[in-house]
Amino acid sequence: MTLRVEFTIEPFVAGEPGDHVLAGNEAAVLHGLAVEFGPFGSSGEGPDDIVLGAVDAAVRAAMAAGATQVTVQVSRV
Repeated sequence: MTLRVEFTIEPFVAGEPGDHVLAGNEAAVLHGLAVEFGPFGSSGEGPDDIVLGAVDAAVRAAMAAGATQVTVQVSRV
């Protein structure tokens, strides 16, 4: 099954992403997700095992790096 994920890592830092945002995105990429990095959030699409594992890794990494909130939306494509 193919899934699409969109996630926003907060707090938002105007002008450049904070370390917490970079850590979350990097963790998702290292887990095999091709991440599209946008100004207010990130997204990606792929097989369910890749997407769900990347979400877990991204949330853990972002929180460990100081995120106060991670909002995740997953949908079937």
